[in-house]
Amino acid sequence: MIKKLFLFLISVFSFLTIGCQTVEPPLEEWVLARAAYEAARSVQAAKYSPGFWHQAEESYKKARILYKEESYDEAKAEFVAARRAAEKAENSARLKRQQSGEVL
Repeated sequence: MIKKLFLFLISVFSFLTIGCQTVEPPLEEWVLARAAYEAARSVQAAKYSPGFWHQAEESYKKARILYKEESYDEAKAEFVAARRAAEKAENSARLKRQQSGEVL
């Protein structure tokens, strides 16, 4: 009887311990997304590459909201999407500015 109770308590404790593990906040993804976002803004991506800029902006805003709600897995995916879109916006804007003869 005591052995069964002991095993039951161990399983409950194990379940609670495993069930309460938390996901790490996606700080690295946030920093990289922010840097890409700022780089795209610095080359006027909103003007020269509005499609990619809009995608980056929306993903970044959504990721910050998810981060505040502690939905870290979803926030991480959105930060990655924001970084990729911001990088595309920056590259596209740089290319268009160079083709038009503007100095960067």
